[in-house]
This record gives sequence, structure tokens and C-alpha cells, in this order.
Amino acid sequence: MPTILVEVMPKPEILDPQGKAIANALPHRGFTGFSGVRQGKRFELSVEGEVTEELLESARAAAAEMLSNPVIEDVVSVTVAEDQ
Repeated sequence: MPTILVEVMPKPEILDPQGKAIANALPHRGFTGFSGVRQGKRFELSVEGEVTEELLESARAAAAEMLSNPVIEDVVSVTVAEDQ
């Protein structure tokens, strides 16, 4: 069954308290060398049948209208997952 992946991230100018908390916790757990973290969202949309360009366009519209808050978030990608 094909899957469309939608990735959403906070806009660069928006504070990301969850990302900041993760960034602060990483060195305490032994993970060093990271200068920052931004936390986003990933949606997996299962598809019955073939993924057409029309279906991808519908997923892009859903991402813009329902899966993200356009005031504070950007839809960074809408892609078809590789077979696993």
C-alpha cells in the first residue's frame, strides 16, 4: 500500500520550545556536536491503489489547509515513501 509523507516544520522565526528542550538535553545524554534542534511533524497518508499527480496535489492541499498551521508552520515536503 503506497504512503504519502507530509513533513511540517515551525517557521524559522517561530520559537521552538520543544526543540530547545531536546537540544539542551542531548549533551546530558552524551550526544554532543549538535548546535540546535527544531522539532516538526510527519504525517503518513495511506493510499489505496496508485499515487497519481492529482492525489499528490490533494495531499499538498490537505497539508496546507489541515495538517499545518500556516501562521506558524511551513509544509516542507510532500513525497511518496519508498517501498520498505
